[in-house]
Amino acid sequence: MRTRHLTSVLLASLFLVGSIARSAEWGDLKGRFVYDGSPPERKPLTITADLDFCGKKPILDEHLVVHPVNKGVANVIAWLYVGRTDKQPPVHASYEAAEDAAITLDASGCRFEPHACLLRTSQTLMLRNLNPIGDNAKIDTLSNPPINVTLPIGAQVSQKYATEERLPVRVSCGIHPWESGWLLIKSHPYMAVSNEHGEFEIPRLPVGRWTFQFWHEQAGYLSEVTIGRTAVQWGRGRVDLDIRPDGRDLGDILLAPDLFKK
Repeated sequence: MRTRHLTSVLLASLFLVGSIARSAEWGDLKGRFVYDGSPPERKPLTITADLDFCGKKPILDEHLVVHPVNKGVANVIAWLYVGRTDKQPPVHASYEAAEDAAITLDASGCRFEPHACLLRTSQTLMLRNLNPIGDNAKIDTLSNPPINVTLPIGAQVSQKYATEERLPVRVSCGIHPWESGWLLIKSHPYMAVSNEHGEFEIPRLPVGRWTFQFWHEQAGYLSEVTIGRTAVQWGRGRVDLDIRPDGRDLGDILLAPDLFKK
C-alpha cells in the first residue's frame, strides 16, 4: 500500500515537473513585410489649419509607408488571434512590468505618434498634446464607448478600455483633418507593428500552435502574401503557426502592390 502511494506521488511530481517545463517554453515570432514592386513616393498632405505651425514643413501621407531602399512596409499590425470562446494565452513573466503601464499617444508635429499604437486592456492610454497649438483626439472604438476629447496646449488625458477590440480602430482629429492613426486594444500583450524596414517581432510567445492575424490600414486584411516564392492565402489575414522554443522566423513576406489599391 505504501509502495503504491509513493508511486502515485512520484507520478504526480513528474507530471507537475513536466507541466512546468512545458509552460516555461517560449519562442519569438518575427518576419519582414516587403513591398513587391517599386516603392511608391509619399506625397505631402494638404494642410488646411494652423498653417503658421503645421505648414512650416511638409507632412507626408502615412497611409502607405514603404522604405525607399529595402522596400520594407511600415505599420503592418500583427497580433495573436483569440476567438470569442478561446482561452487567453499564458503570458511570459517579462510582460508583467508593463502590465499596468501608461502608453502614450502624442499629438506631435501636427500628426499622431506613434501612427499605430498598441494597448492592453490592463494599461492606460495617455493622450498628450506636444504641439504649441490646440489639438483633438477622436477614437472610434466599437466594443468600448468612443471618445472625442479636446487637447489644449500641454494637455494630458488618460483613457481606460475595459474590452478588447476585434480590429485596430481609427484615431482622428477634428481640428486637423489630415491627422490620423490607429489603435489596437487587446487583453494580451502579443502584438507588434512593423518598423520602417518592415520588420516585426512578437517575443516570448508560449510554445505551441497559434493563430495570428495581420492587418494594414490601406490593404485591410493581408490575405494574399508570398513567402519563399510561394503564394500563400491567409483568409481574413489569419494563419496558424507553430511556435518553437528556438522561435519562428517567417523571413521576407512579399506584398503585391495590388493589395494596397483596395
